[in-house]
Amino acid sequence: MQTPEPQQRDRSSTVTDPGAGSGGLAETPTPVEVRVHADPALIPSVRAVAADLAARADFDLDAVSDLRMAVDEACSALVPLAREGGQLRCGFAMAEGRIDVICRVPVTGEAALRQDTFGWRVLTTLTDDAQVLDADPEWLGIHLRKQRLNP
Repeated sequence: MQTPEPQQRDRSSTVTDPGAGSGGLAETPTPVEVRVHADPALIPSVRAVAADLAARADFDLDAVSDLRMAVDEACSALVPLAREGGQLRCGFAMAEGRIDVICRVPVTGEAALRQDTFGWRVLTTLTDDAQVLDADPEWLGIHLRKQRLNP
């Protein structure tokens, strides 16, 4: 009797189209996802996960720190816009010497994220790419990408 081979998960998942699939931004698949109540007091937990994942992916200390601060800034921008009782969801995908992060919150009405603020400038300085994800009317998010110096 032959034992079946264990299924291997594809660890090279990248977040290229956050709106793909039927779930839209609410159900964007990522290998690691943290869900917490949209409360500023819980942002340090998400920030710690980001730093840990970057360190485990052999990012240098400066890049780990940059990602930690960028995730903190993204979450801090999104939490005040979250629908009451909503969750802050942050997904992390590691591939080819980079980390993609999607932070998102459920919103009501015309919630918008301004890109002319000091906070947004910080995001674009600390990461290799930062984009607002607002195609789904019920969710608002930020996609961050940080590249390792030596992939």
